Amino acid sequence: MIFLSLGSNLPSKFGNSKETLLKCYDFFNNADIQILEKSSLYESVAVPNKFDPKFINSVISIKTNFSAEQLMQYILEVEKKFERKRERLNAPRTCDIDIVDFNGEIINISNNKISLQIPHPRLEQRSFVLYPISEIAKNWKSPLSGKRIDQLIEDLDLEIKKSITII
Repeated sequence: MIFLSLGSNLPSKFGNSKETLLKCYDFFNNADIQILEKSSLYESVAVPNKFDPKFINSVISIKTNFSAEQLMQYILEVEKKFERKRERLNAPRTCDIDIVDFNGEIINISNNKISLQIPHPRLEQRSFVLYPISEIAKNWKSPLSGKRIDQLIEDLDLEIKKSITII
């Protein structure tokens, strides 16, 4: 199964962060990619700077014949349509899309076109990814540790658990 994490904490030309995220779904229902499931929308504190605007997050499961590298290239094009800026690490952004799981594979690609690490190395500490996954894939296991989603959520720090709500 392929999971994408979508997030926004700045308005885009499509509207506020919630409207931006909802519009983002449209780019993942086409001839090449099909959304299988969508989580609810979640609001969470920005990581690592909790003073940045809060994020709206969601996770979708998709079906595609793209390779991981092709999917990442597509994601970068989608982020560009939302005018995503990459001025500094972890800066607020209109649209942030990560490949959370690509069929259980661990993938590291680094070349002149792309730098890609799947799954995200801090996936297991990210409530804004884990809670939405648990909603649409109750038996999912992390490719990193092999832990089930309920175990990963249970292991989260209490403050991190408190920093997220369904909207």
